[in-house]
Amino acid sequence: MRGRPFFQEAWTAAGVFVRLLAVMALAGAMGAPPLSAWAIAEQEVIDRVAARIENDIILLSDVQQLGRYQKLVDGKSEDEAKLLDRLIDQWVVQTEADASRFPHPTDAEIEQSLSTLKKSFDSPEKYEERKKQSGLSDAEVRDKIATQLYLTNYLESRFRPAVQVDAKAIEEFYKTAVLPRAKARGQEPPSLEASRDVIQDALVQQSIDQQADEWLKESRARIHVERLLEEGPQ
Repeated sequence: MRGRPFFQEAWTAAGVFVRLLAVMALAGAMGAPPLSAWAIAEQEVIDRVAARIENDIILLSDVQQLGRYQKLVDGKSEDEAKLLDRLIDQWVVQTEADASRFPHPTDAEIEQSLSTLKKSFDSPEKYEERKKQSGLSDAEVRDKIATQLYLTNYLESRFRPAVQVDAKAIEEFYKTAVLPRAKARGQEPPSLEASRDVIQDALVQQSIDQQADEWLKESRARIHVERLLEEGPQ
């Protein structure tokens, strides 16, 4: 999904009550005493509902996990309100993608994106250090990348066919963005011809982003969202 992933995900799971029932059932099967009311209340505080969307939910743990992924990728994370906004947008996109039976990324695509992420660090050791600081496991990182690819690929398949970039737009971008940046860095700018393909890709992605943002605004206006994140202790 672009330079800084638009959807650095974490997705909704089963309800808190269902999770607690599963824990209680497992404890009973192992001969352990059932959870006390205090333990259940504590669990709800640890992993409470952050938002309800139609008949689905987003948990606080989903929000926190997305924040950890942002820390891995960017070294910092957005506040919880913005993270929740991203997760709501993800819900909209994934619901549409699932309904259309959109194909999930292959293992090869996931591995390629994971390799790209690792190469963005100065060394393998730096990547491992950041991953340890984020608190994410290898499986969790891979899951985030898989979801990011799924959502990105769906948006591109939906909006890219309508994108058209003409030569004038490429030249304007070259004059107003490429040349000033090279000058500011004291570098010799690349030629227009050498930059043309890269500029075109950037403009195509920009158009996809704009169309996706408009579509998401319209889609969110049609669904019922109840935000609960601000109501409890952070």
